[in-house]
Amino acid sequence: AVASIWCSPFGHRRHEIDQAIRDQLDRIAHATFLGNASGPGVVLAKRLVDLAPAGLTRVFLSDNGSTATEIAIKMAYQFCQQSGRTGRDRFMALGNGYNGDTVGAVSVGGIDLFHARFRPLLFDVLRAPSPYVYRDPDTDHLAEFERIFLDNSDHLIAVILEPGMQGAGGMIPYPEGYLRRVRQLTKEHDVLLVFDEVAMGMGRSGRLFASEREGVTPDLLCIAKALTGGYLPLAATLTTEAIFSAFLGAPEDGRTFFHGHTYTGNALGCVAALATLDIFENDDILEDLPAKIAHLGEELESLRPQSHVGDIRQYGLAVGVELIEDHETRSPFPVAERRGFRVCRHARDKGVFLRPLGDVVVLMPPLSVTLLEITQIVAALAHGLEVEFG
Repeated sequence: AVASIWCSPFGHRRHEIDQAIRDQLDRIAHATFLGNASGPGVVLAKRLVDLAPAGLTRVFLSDNGSTATEIAIKMAYQFCQQSGRTGRDRFMALGNGYNGDTVGAVSVGGIDLFHARFRPLLFDVLRAPSPYVYRDPDTDHLAEFERIFLDNSDHLIAVILEPGMQGAGGMIPYPEGYLRRVRQLTKEHDVLLVFDEVAMGMGRSGRLFASEREGVTPDLLCIAKALTGGYLPLAATLTTEAIFSAFLGAPEDGRTFFHGHTYTGNALGCVAALATLDIFENDDILEDLPAKIAHLGEELESLRPQSHVGDIRQYGLAVGVELIEDHETRSPFPVAERRGFRVCRHARDKGVFLRPLGDVVVLMPPLSVTLLEITQIVAALAHGLEVEFG
């Protein structure tokens, strides 16, 4: 019920993806995209542009989510250098943010458990508080973001956020209107906006792109994980014509974006992605999601009376169930007790694999999940809670 850590939208052995990869093996498995191109990568880039929010017209292919965000960070930085935005040298992100495990992605990330030991390696980032309303109910998170942003806007290159819900930071959704206001501020102050949709894109929100659901178009958008149906590593960083144009010029001008990957545009990954997009279209995946999302929400209500369920947070087909020791104080369990892990282990008695983020139990089922399977997943979690807490 975690879609192989959020990347498998249709389960395993989808014949359309299997066949696409087999057919491509009869042609060529990989050829460099550096100074070259191959059919599957070109076709995929065009198809992503056709599907993406209007204005995102250029695609840089890579091989995983961390890389997609590294590319966005470097592209934004170089764009500012080459477009006359002098004095801009800072990025802004949120606490509890997660954008990957490479050094640039970790720099903009904000999860101490994952990132604290690497701080000496990282560049400094302005950080607004996570919109963690359950743990911090008295803070006006949007007002605090706005204060920090306005105090530093002349120095900002970009703001980077996970649209819809912060994933690995604890499954934390944004207050209504938060992302729209961030977009408004960044436009008014000529600051780029980067959306990391690696976790919440590709249908997880109920729309193909989470930014569509939010009604916000960023300047750079990163996708990976479910892009290939969970089969092969592939990622894409989408951006605007204005950003692309800033890298054009005579060779002696040195405006090239020097970022290359051996497996950029890998043909096998690209045909897997094209087959994945076909399944979205042919199987009416997006059309079926509202009923599944609603049913999941209804089933989750049965967990609220449980004495150690503190909060249930849902965004599309993404859920975090936070376990607590005491309702009145909202105090967490001691880390050493590993309550979330133990609840997930008990859920396996009912044939359901879950994986927690500390004491936040994560439900991220494949998009192909049935209503009956949703009921089974929530029942398995209820069983795990009952066995663990009585």
